[in-house]
Order: sequence, then C-alpha cells, then structure tokens
Amino acid sequence: MLEQLLKNAVDLVTGLGVKIVVAVLIVIVGFRLIKIMLKYVENGKIFDRIDASFKSFAINFLGVALKIILLITVASYLGVPMTSMVTVLGSAAVAIGLALQGSLSNIASGIMIVCFHTFAVGDYIECNGFGGTVKQIGLFSTTLTTPDNVKVVMPNSQLTGSTVKDYSCEETRRVDVTFSVSYDSDIDKVKTILLKVAGVTEGVMEDPAPVVYMTNHGESAVEFQLRVWCENANYWSVKFDLMENVKRTFDAANIEIPYPQLDVNVKNK
Repeated sequence: MLEQLLKNAVDLVTGLGVKIVVAVLIVIVGFRLIKIMLKYVENGKIFDRIDASFKSFAINFLGVALKIILLITVASYLGVPMTSMVTVLGSAAVAIGLALQGSLSNIASGIMIVCFHTFAVGDYIECNGFGGTVKQIGLFSTTLTTPDNVKVVMPNSQLTGSTVKDYSCEETRRVDVTFSVSYDSDIDKVKTILLKVAGVTEGVMEDPAPVVYMTNHGESAVEFQLRVWCENANYWSVKFDLMENVKRTFDAANIEIPYPQLDVNVKNK
C-alpha cells in the first residue's frame, strides 16, 4: 500500500511538473506571438484611417487584454477550476482596484483623452511646466519629447486634471513681438518700419494683415508690439527672423533701442 501511494505521488508530481513546464513554454511563446501580432497590427492597414492617438492607445489596450486571456488559458490548462478562478479574480480585482486607484485613474484618463480628442499624437503641448511633442498615448501615461530631445513621461491623470496648452490644434498662430525705442523716436516712422519688415519677412501671412500697437510707456523707452500671423510650423522661424530684421532696420534708420542706465553723482565733502 505504501508503495502504491508513493507511486501515485511520483506520478502526480511528474504529471504536474510536465504541465508546469508546458505552461511556462506556452506563456513564453504566447507573449512572443502577442508581440509579433501587435507589431503586425501596428504596421498593417487596419489603422490607416484611424487617428494616431487612438491607434497608440488601442494597441496598448489590446496587448494587455491578450496577455490576460493567455494567463487565464494557462491557468485553466493547469487544472484551476474556472468557478474558483472567477471568484479569485473578482476578489483580486477589488483588492487591486483599491491598491491601484491612481493607476486605474490613469487608464480612465487615457480613455478620456482618446475619446474627447484632448490632444493627438504629433501635437506640441504644455502641462504642469513640461512641454513637448506627443509621441505616444498609453494606457497609464503619455510620452512627450521636448525640443532638446528629452523624453518626458506624464501620467494620464495629470493631463486630464490640469490645464493643457495645445499649440498644434490650429493651422495658424499669431506671433507677438515687442520692441522698445527711445522717446525721441518718431512714432509713425517706427510703425512704418515694423510693418515694412513684417511684409518682407518670409512666412508672414498677408491675411490677416500685420498690425502694430504702442503698448507701453516704459521708464526709459516706448514699447511697440508687432503682431503677425503665420503657419503653425513656421512660428519660431518667423519670430526669430522678425527680431533680427527689425534690429538691422532700426540700426540703418538710426532708431535707438534704449537700455537701462544709471547715473551716479559723487559729492566731495
């Protein structure tokens, strides 16, 4: 009888060991196949007509769902009763939900970002002091790349719970550049020069037309603001060209750009 029990125990352990090995192989191979499948779906034509933001989010969601299904299948293969598994999963879901409230909030926020088109992949946004081009909208976080090529990962909940500036949502942008001139300068001449420079600067749109306003009487200078419109992609080049061209033109026209000065009087006793 003892020999029979020992034999049954060996058979059970052996059979279970084989099942565990097979289950591990299924998980390894399954994860690899899921990775290949997601790559195929990402590069396929199925998402060609779908917004890039939804594509990124959907692929992340699909990957997580397929991995969960694979793990449930492996557990069923190992002989775990489905009824017990459902009960355990339900209890675990409640516990995990309480422990990971922030992560679940990020998932919900990611869904809101995609559904309400808060911003899209490729947009330049600013939020909580960080700015960059959106590279990916994931289940839990959104990845940005700053102009100096630094990767920034922001939780989705921060993006839905804070003010987000989207600089790419419109095709055109207004460029506001302020210039200071001395009080001795001719106002009409300054305005004429600024409008002339705007008219010859590459990228400045004719409609809406450039405008100039006197915006401030400073302590040592009068301030004028030049406002022009350009295509979104040309914003920085137009701004830098305007600043350089105006300075050159002011110099040629003998218009002084003042700077703060301090007069010190020394009295001898």
